[in-house]
Amino acid sequence: MDQEAIVEAVTREVLSALTGEAWDHYLACIGDCAAHSSDKVRDVVAAGASRISFNGSGADVPTDLAGYIDHTLLRADASATEIDRMCDEAIRYKFASVCVNPTWVRRVADNLRGTDVVTCSVIGFPLGAHTSEIKAMEARRAVREGAREIDMVVNIGAIKSGDWATVEKDIVGVVDAAREAGAICKVIIEAAMLTDEEKVVTSRIARKAKAHYVKTSTGFGPGGATVYDVALMREAVGPDMGVKAAGGIKTAKDAKDMIAAGATRIGASAGIEIIAEAGGTA
Repeated sequence: MDQEAIVEAVTREVLSALTGEAWDHYLACIGDCAAHSSDKVRDVVAAGASRISFNGSGADVPTDLAGYIDHTLLRADASATEIDRMCDEAIRYKFASVCVNPTWVRRVADNLRGTDVVTCSVIGFPLGAHTSEIKAMEARRAVREGAREIDMVVNIGAIKSGDWATVEKDIVGVVDAAREAGAICKVIIEAAMLTDEEKVVTSRIARKAKAHYVKTSTGFGPGGATVYDVALMREAVGPDMGVKAAGGIKTAKDAKDMIAAGATRIGASAGIEIIAEAGGTA
């Protein structure tokens, strides 16, 4: 079977469950995540809860969102003062992690030492166009300096070329580097640049490589997280692998919609606002 046939077969398998009313709701969810309706997401969950729900039906999504959030600051002009503030906020609000560019990893790890908040760094960011060897080296350096979670950008050009061997090599190198120190690895697929078939196959390759999560987007691409993509990725990887929604998530409603669709982690720079809106202390 050639690569095109494999792609078609895998995609058909994943999308086979998305028929009828559930599929109509998925199509209605394409676009900016802030425009999605929780009711539509819950209808989809009800139509196939065992496949795309996070914890029961969408109506049962937990209101305490802090543990899902990676407090993120990836701007090129981020200052040391801003990085320190992000760490203080993450500790105060009990976020899952602080996610920063590699140059800030040691500072963040020092700030978070002795807390339950972990240090996360991006690799091959934001284009994914570094060579696989450089990505693996960058991941090892970040882990040595204190990162315990690694968010890597996959080789998007290889995906668009149908070069799945290179895609797998790219992911495996970073996953192995992270696992050497017991770190978690998330694979950013930049979903807004991919077809549904490419999203499905890339997610499956990430699972085969033993990555811990697939992630929707860098936040620097042409689009952010959508309920549609989160649900498609959840369907592709099954119930046991993490799915991280990132990019354009600014409100508690956005976050709840993503969790209802199957996300187990939220990447957001608006974490404080999300928690305050959800009823947390500010």
